[in-house]
Amino acid sequence: MDIQAGEQVTELMGQTLLLSPLKAIYWVDRDILLLADLHLGKETHFRKKGLAAPGQILYENLQKLERLVHRFPVQRMIFLGDLFHSSYNDAWQPFSSWMADYPNISFELVEGNHDILDKRLYEASGMTVHKEPFELEPFLLSHHPMESIAAGKYNLYGHIHPGVALQGPAKQYLKLPCFLFQKQAAILPAFGQFTGLAVVQPLKEDKVWVIGDDKVIGLQ
Repeated sequence: MDIQAGEQVTELMGQTLLLSPLKAIYWVDRDILLLADLHLGKETHFRKKGLAAPGQILYENLQKLERLVHRFPVQRMIFLGDLFHSSYNDAWQPFSSWMADYPNISFELVEGNHDILDKRLYEASGMTVHKEPFELEPFLLSHHPMESIAAGKYNLYGHIHPGVALQGPAKQYLKLPCFLFQKQAAILPAFGQFTGLAVVQPLKEDKVWVIGDDKVIGLQ
């Protein structure tokens, strides 16, 4: 497929993965979109507890999802955990309505530690829920990093919200989200707009793709 400005393509385990600056991976061979850590409803959860949180975050996330399904011929959209931040709140209904607009896409969730919604909500929305790890050859899809990975397998996961700290010429630091590819596992950046970053320390043999200015840029 054509590669647009800002996107990067990498070959992994005989498969072609397109890294999007919208913080998602499009698995070209299978028409699958992989995303991690949306944390939908987090801002509503904070406001219910009396804490200030931006009100437009949910709709910014839905706009990003909309851009992705118009960019790629997606057949399956698989969320690698922490789709919804906590117990039910009013953010679920707009997201469920958005999914209903795309009946030809299979929406699937690999459960993460924040995914505590009543299972009936997933069923009513038509979403399929998988326990981790969920195997789709040659990948093992999970929310948490797997402790043991068999030979010939590769783990794609979220949970960490990875980022790197870059130092500028005036010794200023800038933190940016990233994709981190290691020997047998890769960490996806947090897709959600209200999630924060955890600075990672890549090894020499790792490959880091930083996301900034609507571009995916390889560092090492």
